[in-house]
Amino acid sequence: MSRGLLLKNMDNKNIPVVITGASGWLGQALIDVFLHQQNKLRDWGLEPEKIGSLHLLAYPDAASLPNQHGASSVQVVDVTNAKAVLQSFTGIKHPLVFHAAGLIHPGLFSGDFIKVNLHGTQHVMEAAKHAQARRVVIMSSNSPIGVNPGREHRFTEDSPYNPYMGYGRSKMLMEQYVRSLGTDYPSWTLVRAPWFYGPFQPPRQKLFFDMILQGKVPIVGDGNNYRSMVFIYNLCQGLVRCAIHEKADRQIYWIADETPYTMNEVVDTVETLLSQEFNQQCAYKRMHLPNLVSEIAWLADYSLQKAGLYNQKIHVLSEMNKTIACSISRAQQETGYQPETSLYEGMKQSLLELYA
Repeated sequence: MSRGLLLKNMDNKNIPVVITGASGWLGQALIDVFLHQQNKLRDWGLEPEKIGSLHLLAYPDAASLPNQHGASSVQVVDVTNAKAVLQSFTGIKHPLVFHAAGLIHPGLFSGDFIKVNLHGTQHVMEAAKHAQARRVVIMSSNSPIGVNPGREHRFTEDSPYNPYMGYGRSKMLMEQYVRSLGTDYPSWTLVRAPWFYGPFQPPRQKLFFDMILQGKVPIVGDGNNYRSMVFIYNLCQGLVRCAIHEKADRQIYWIADETPYTMNEVVDTVETLLSQEFNQQCAYKRMHLPNLVSEIAWLADYSLQKAGLYNQKIHVLSEMNKTIACSISRAQQETGYQPETSLYEGMKQSLLELYA
């Protein structure tokens, strides 16, 4: 890798790293990379020897982190609390910050999206400014851009905002806030990632796999709509590369697997793995539903969220027949990002946690 691509302030050693949302899916994967798979860092262009202290900001329960041993500090911090976030950065100077804290599925109230995704990011950026951070890599989503107008269409970094429901709006407002910041704030990079899969997955992934196993997974329409997805360590690679490349300064990148997959391809891959690799008795069935079901779910989701409420199952069903797909070519060209793990291998690692 050309050193001209690295941040100028990466020459010194003992660089602190801060990870917010450390108890979440992505946060735990980042911890695993920084503490236990440092060979990956070197492959991705970051010399592990340059990394100093690792500071984890988790909520609501830092004690539940399975792989925190070796971190310099672990703090319970609610990112919606500005004072607590600022205090959590005390004594940390010139860090790399990975802001992975975010809310995808709230409990009952959709208003929590703004509190966590917008206000939480504002608090982290203020704390990072105080700590004179080298760069803040901020997790966004596909949702601020919405759904593709056709199956062959692919979103790029220049696609206009068209947020999907309350989550999409909160991430759009977050992105607009970050993009409005002046040069008195630290360097930042926004990363738009689609549907995750891989180790450290939350319980909702087990439900999806069990539905496939039992033949109850819904296929809305013909199942040939495309979804971009990202294996969790592919995403970690993208985040690390965005943290260290000069060209990533104040840029937005889509980070995903090489190509999108149809819903049929995703379900078929999981089904094959369950049967052939994990000796599970699959029902080999689908719950085929007309497109109208997702449209009704969309209307219900919209109505609930307009009333300030949220239902996860209705929201997920509303997306099942839609194409949500992106191009990763800009990240590949400007940061060297290259997804290393295929859908088959990545899903195999996902299932290994649950069915081995």
